Amino acid sequence: QVPLVESGGGLVQPGGSLRLSCAASGNIFSIYTMGWYRQAPGKQRELVAAITRGGNTNYAASAKGRFTISRDNAKNTVYLQMNSLKPEDTAVYYCNAEDPIATMGEFHYWGQGTQVTVSS
Repeated sequence: QVPLVESGGGLVQPGGSLRLSCAASGNIFSIYTMGWYRQAPGKQRELVAAITRGGNTNYAASAKGRFTISRDNAKNTVYLQMNSLKPEDTAVYYCNAEDPIATMGEFHYWGQGTQVTVSS
């Protein structure tokens, strides 16, 4: 049971860009909020960006102006365009999806995590 399928992580140089994708699979018909969290070594997991079904967004201060979150409701897919990447952006990025009515038994789901490494 892996409802969230992530892709797009990798190794980039400082100043580079990456685009993360996360698709909710399975019988999930009522996802409201999708977002991205990240966890750097030795640090707690933190919210990077989130977006509601209606398109309202919320960003961490560190992400504003550099990252853009978007979604395709028809595909239950969320994207995170990351530009001007910095070494401090290095972390495992996790996709999250909220299902208010727990279609598959849970109110929220997590992806497996995708590694983003920003290094020269």
